[in-house]
Amino acid sequence: MEDLKYPIGKFQQDPAVTAEKRLQWIQSVSELPAQLRQAVENLSDEQLDTPYRPEGWTVRQVVHHVADSHINAYVRYRLALTEEKPTIKTYDQAAWAELADARSAPIDPSLAIISAAHERWTLLLRSLSESEFARPFRYPEEGDINLDVTLQMYVWHGKHHLAHITGLRERNGW
Repeated sequence: MEDLKYPIGKFQQDPAVTAEKRLQWIQSVSELPAQLRQAVENLSDEQLDTPYRPEGWTVRQVVHHVADSHINAYVRYRLALTEEKPTIKTYDQAAWAELADARSAPIDPSLAIISAAHERWTLLLRSLSESEFARPFRYPEEGDINLDVTLQMYVWHGKHHLAHITGLRERNGW
């Protein structure tokens, strides 16, 4: 069950950030929308409404969740770059995933949100200096997190949910 929940493992921060690694992470942010679109290509509504694991979200909920999460990440970047250590607003992702739009709406609008947000986010990321990547924001429960760590977290997050979908497709022979 743990392999289904964390198919690429739990997030592990890389403490040795280099400019080369950062460029690779930014490239991952840039590539995720196309990878996600490919992962859900030609899935039927029945397949989209299949949980990726027992008691897990459906593929549809995962796609909507990535849109919700990554637009929040993009806004957090903008806040951290324009304010001094802003405290960000968290949200109940599980509750958001149970809202009607996340449970039943077509995925195309969320795929469009992901594509547009990632295009803007990538442009922003490529413009940042090393000192800007060091800028923090404050999570109410976890304390300060800088934009370098946040970048790593969201690269992992995208790959994590992509693996939920591709793993389900593989297991079910879709």
